[in-house]
Amino acid sequence: MSPAPRYLLNSESIELWPAPLLRARGNHDARILAQADWLLRRKRDGRYLAARLPNGLMPLITRFWREPGVDAALDALAQHEAQPRCANAAQPLHGLHERLQQLGLDADDYSARTGLALVAEPARLALAGHDRYGRALWLTEAAGRQWQRMRAAAAADGVAMDAISGYRSHGYQLGIFERKFARGQVLAQILAVNAAPGYSEHHGGEALDIGAPDEAPAEETFERTPAFAWLQRHAATFGFQLSYPRDNPHGIVYEPWHWRYWPA
Repeated sequence: MSPAPRYLLNSESIELWPAPLLRARGNHDARILAQADWLLRRKRDGRYLAARLPNGLMPLITRFWREPGVDAALDALAQHEAQPRCANAAQPLHGLHERLQQLGLDADDYSARTGLALVAEPARLALAGHDRYGRALWLTEAAGRQWQRMRAAAAADGVAMDAISGYRSHGYQLGIFERKFARGQVLAQILAVNAAPGYSEHHGGEALDIGAPDEAPAEETFERTPAFAWLQRHAATFGFQLSYPRDNPHGIVYEPWHWRYWPA
């Protein structure tokens, strides 16, 4: 088997993970993951669907071949292996519009009200280390390199910081909305605290939430940490900008922890 892959590959509803980076959910999964190089995972709820072993694909759910998006996911894997150095294209957005309508959300109206644009998912993301919780941190290759350089530069100045989260898929965001609907919340309540699926900067793989040791994640108190003071002085040197300052035009709450990489 080839060396463990270091990329996450995207299709509309399924993502392909390097199997060694995933945690087994039982003894059966552990035996399979130990032999696999890639694992197909449903975006909406994280369900493990199938693993690729040296002798072929091993389904992990019944009726795997009826799962929506299987062919597109396997095509993405074949394309990556045939052209591993190809340019990183963006995923199409046409399917997202239909799913937003199913949530009762008009994309054009939401964009007009918030000034936010739809954010396409990259076809491929690179492993940029791990977050505070030991999870794989996925970013675009450029954003990942600059995050690692920026964190090392801060450490050299005696300032510690860590990643809270990076890339999040459209499917993951849709799953948040579906679970909150199931708990009885209405659309307006959910939109007050969550960006509509497709409109989060995290979808593009160039934004990450940054934290400081011993500080609760994603809290306004982050602005009082040495990490935030360092970012204010130096983040632009590495291409990062604060996305949602106070009184931002999008109506999003102040998020001192949320920084986005903007390629030169």
